[in-house]
Amino acid sequence: MGIIADSLDQADAAHFTRPIPKSAQKQMQFLVKQTKGTKAAADLLGITQRTVERYLAGKLKQPRPHLADRLAGEVRKRWQPRVRDRAKKQAVTTGGIIIDTRARFGFAAAPGTTDDPRQRSITQGLPPAYAARLFDAHTAGATEQHLQGIVAEGLQEVYFKDRGRRAHGLLVDFTDIDYLDVDY
Repeated sequence: MGIIADSLDQADAAHFTRPIPKSAQKQMQFLVKQTKGTKAAADLLGITQRTVERYLAGKLKQPRPHLADRLAGEVRKRWQPRVRDRAKKQAVTTGGIIIDTRARFGFAAAPGTTDDPRQRSITQGLPPAYAARLFDAHTAGATEQHLQGIVAEGLQEVYFKDRGRRAHGLLVDFTDIDYLDVDY
């Protein structure tokens, strides 16, 4: 995953109403229930069906770090989908999203302006239309570069062009992201 995709997943997790199961056994039980079988869960995690059964029976308790990360990630992806959908629907219809980032911004602008890329910290709300595009692209499995392009376009229109009131010919280049947080 990339910075933007991870940030979208973390924003989803902020809306959960119940904590994700902590033990490997409970996580495995949830994953088996969601995938409708031990074989499907094993294929998803890249382990044997027998290993899944051992976790379910409580014979194995501490997964290796790479398996623990994969297991927690798959559980997090499937945890409380209706809560996640409700929060996204609100962001897409009324609220929009808030982007907090520190990245390098450069410009293609009219002659005589400073277009040298420089590091900026920006916290900006983006309208629901950009939230919808970002969520749809993330759900469809878009690349990090595509997600970055959507965020760059949103910041260009809302922050730099002030929703079309200034800097009409400005094109923003959004690179070298130090951090990016999404909230909705």
